[in-house]
Amino acid sequence: MHHDEAFLRRAAEAKARVVGLVPEDLEPQLERGAILIDVREPDEIKSGTIRNAHNIPLDGLLQKIEATVPDRSARIVCFCRGGNRGALAAAALLDQGYSNVKTLARGLEGVPDRLLEPPE
Repeated sequence: MHHDEAFLRRAAEAKARVVGLVPEDLEPQLERGAILIDVREPDEIKSGTIRNAHNIPLDGLLQKIEATVPDRSARIVCFCRGGNRGALAAAALLDQGYSNVKTLARGLEGVPDRLLEPPE
């Protein structure tokens, strides 16, 4: 996916504001009840995702998040393929009053296979 300069600038600003997890941090988050939000488009999910993740594309996230995660103190981890959209999503949720939101810093890269749902 190609992103323009303005998008990359916004993503860099978001990454500076949110906690970015490395793949090794993911399992402890899941053990503590983290809710996974995959912000990729539905057609991207066909290539695989993290098991038990909720798919809420970035462009509709703020309209749909409350139905999936009504508790604004819930532990949430947002992710995408490479980390940019996940960071933007996490920053947007923080701005909406969600207080415990993180992102997978490099997206799906490096996530252990045992946590992945196979591609369709």
